[in-house]
Amino acid sequence: MTDFTELMDSLAPDGDGWSASVSDDWLQGRTVYGGMAAALCLQGARRSFDNLPPLRSAQFAFVGPAAGALKIRPTLLRQGKSTVFAGVDLIGEAGLATRATFCFGAARSSAFAHVAIGAPELKAPEGCPDFFRNAPPGLRFLQHIEGRYVGGAVPFSGATKPEMELWLRHRTLPRTDPLVALLALADAPPPAASTMATTPSPISTMTWAVDLLTDKIETNDGWWLVRNRAEQIGDGYSSQAMTVWNAQGVPVMASRQNVAVFG
Repeated sequence: MTDFTELMDSLAPDGDGWSASVSDDWLQGRTVYGGMAAALCLQGARRSFDNLPPLRSAQFAFVGPAAGALKIRPTLLRQGKSTVFAGVDLIGEAGLATRATFCFGAARSSAFAHVAIGAPELKAPEGCPDFFRNAPPGLRFLQHIEGRYVGGAVPFSGATKPEMELWLRHRTLPRTDPLVALLALADAPPPAASTMATTPSPISTMTWAVDLLTDKIETNDGWWLVRNRAEQIGDGYSSQAMTVWNAQGVPVMASRQNVAVFG
């Protein structure tokens, strides 16, 4: 097994980018787990461009499987006075796997302040049951992630309200960029649409759009609270909203995913 910090540190210079070798314990079926693909893209951008301001938003398109020897190809799209746009392609043996676009922006004074994302009830993670104990064997990446069930429905329970809340953290706390580590965690919960099913069926994230709500990416004991809520399911796709809070109940990340639902 390769822990998260070791994997992020293993990126090696390769022409105009980086190469990475991801061990099988980070796979989801035949591909690198989506959160890990996103983390590799951000790590590649961080390594390639100096003095980047804080990340404000990111978009990921999971185009194909990320398998075998991986290449990370960052491109500086535009650098302004306060913002930097960068693109990153993650390429596997079968071709383009993930295409990422990052918007980095320096903080500046603002005449307005508004927060509409309320703090949820914060149950202590230690008192919540293990969420991943019965995970399918193909989700090998979950051996690196600890999950505790907080509320909502569980996958394949025939729920009528497709949403769930989980505490998540790396089993081995990373010694690396906390935002890169958070990206690798935030995609770990199963899509909320899975709670309406009664038997397992394939589900695959197609796109993921992320907005950072603060540049202070910090929490206690590695724990982050994640809520997934499917807002629309139909025609084989689901649109879901995702929110991440730190252990103090401060909202840190808001995101959306488009998910392919089979069966």
